[in-house]
Amino acid sequence: MALRTTFALFPTGVAALSAVVDGEPVVLVASSFQVGISLDPPLVLFAVQHTSTSWPKLKTAGRIGVSVLGEAHDLAARQLASKAADRFAGIETTTTASGAHFIHGAPVWIETSIHSEFPAGDHDVVLLEVHASGTAPDTEPLVWHSSGFRTLTPKNA
Repeated sequence: MALRTTFALFPTGVAALSAVVDGEPVVLVASSFQVGISLDPPLVLFAVQHTSTSWPKLKTAGRIGVSVLGEAHDLAARQLASKAADRFAGIETTTTASGAHFIHGAPVWIETSIHSEFPAGDHDVVLLEVHASGTAPDTEPLVWHSSGFRTLTPKNA
């Protein structure tokens, strides 16, 4: 499909949205994650396919951790997005007291809760309210481009 190919050529970051739900970590990997939606209140967003099996579980969490993945997460991103029984096997994580779940080594982490959700074609758009955030500015991002993971060349290379 020409439109899918066109969309694939727009580079985006890769985010793992995760929380502990009923004692088990749940994750959804999204290349549709966007920041800067609003500063007052602080909002970010992502889009999720109606066919997602992770989102119905994840949206029941009080808080959702967003880990914007870094260049070292190439294999981890594939594993987290897979249908594997234990998608977190061998991946270091941290869970906050509120249940938000984060991937170690991410250049950006954001603790969120659902602000609103609305249908958009074959996806739902979800606005998330930001409650806390942190950064590791020296960590290079992982980028989704042309239907594959890429990295940026560091400025000093």
